[in-house]
Amino acid sequence: MKAGVVAVQGAFPEHVRSLERALANNGHKGSVITVRRLEELEQVCCLIIPGGESTAISKLLSRHGLHDQIVRRAVEGMPIMGTCAGCVLLAKEGDDEVHKTGTELLGLVDMAVDRNAFGRQRESFEAPIDVKGFDSPFPGVFIRAPVISRTWGRCKVMAAHSGKIVMVRQDNLIGLSFHPELSEDTRIHEMLLGLL
Repeated sequence: MKAGVVAVQGAFPEHVRSLERALANNGHKGSVITVRRLEELEQVCCLIIPGGESTAISKLLSRHGLHDQIVRRAVEGMPIMGTCAGCVLLAKEGDDEVHKTGTELLGLVDMAVDRNAFGRQRESFEAPIDVKGFDSPFPGVFIRAPVISRTWGRCKVMAAHSGKIVMVRQDNLIGLSFHPELSEDTRIHEMLLGLL
C-alpha cells in the first residue's frame, strides 16, 4: 500500500506524518510518498490534497499535469481527502473569490464552498468537532477555514460547527474545512485508509 500527499504547495509534511501514524495504528504495511509528478500519482492508492492557498495549488496542479489525472483517479474510485484549501478544490461550486481568482476546481464533490468563511489568520481557532461514527469529539483546528455552504446529490454531511458544515463525505471522497493533521488524533486519516 502506498498513500500519497499532494506536495506542490501548502501543509503537506504534517499530513505525511499523520498518514504514517495512521498506517501504523491500523497495522497496515505501507508507505507514504509526496506527489508532485504524474508518475508519483500513478503509484498511490489514496491521496490527500492539503491546506495552503487554493488558487496557487490549482495553478500548480495544472502546471504539473496533475489536475485531470486526479479527477480521473477519483472517478475510478481512488479515495481522496481534501483539507481546507484541498476541500475548496474538491467542490463543484466556489464563491465569488474562487471565480475572481480563476481558481480551477476539481469539481468532484456535490458541494459549494465559501473560502475563508471562518475569517482571516488571526481568527484561527480550535474546537471539538462531533464527527458521525466517532465515539468522541475530534480536535478541529481551523486556520482561514472555508465553510461548506451547501450540499446536494450523494454528498453527506459528516460534521458541523456552530451550524456550519465543516466535513462531508461522498463515496470515496472526504472534504474538511479544518486541519486534522495538526492534531495528534489520526482517526480521520484512518477513515481515509478505511476506504481502500
